[in-house]
Amino acid sequence: MVGLSHQRCFNHAAREAVARCPECRQFFCRECVTEHDDRVICAACLRKLAVVPLKGRRGFLGLVRIAQLCTGVFLAWLFFYWAGQMLLRLPSSFHDGTAWKGTWLENP
Repeated sequence: MVGLSHQRCFNHAAREAVARCPECRQFFCRECVTEHDDRVICAACLRKLAVVPLKGRRGFLGLVRIAQLCTGVFLAWLFFYWAGQMLLRLPSSFHDGTAWKGTWLENP
């Protein structure tokens, strides 16, 4: 069996390997491995371990999305309600188009 000193990094072929990942059994250089739970592991295997399964979170995630949808609909309704209230507070001359026909625009 070839020793660790003769192995090359899985990601960087020009670099000498310094560790072997216990999960995938590949050799890696110093930049490609990290320490996690008192063992040296590669980034790809660490990513696999960090992924949380969606089975337990699916119900909670659905509730969060429903709450976001309801909040968005409520905020849209509130915006248009306030816009309507502001339009109702405008004087009727503005709605009739007579607000733009002021005497200040006419030449003397």
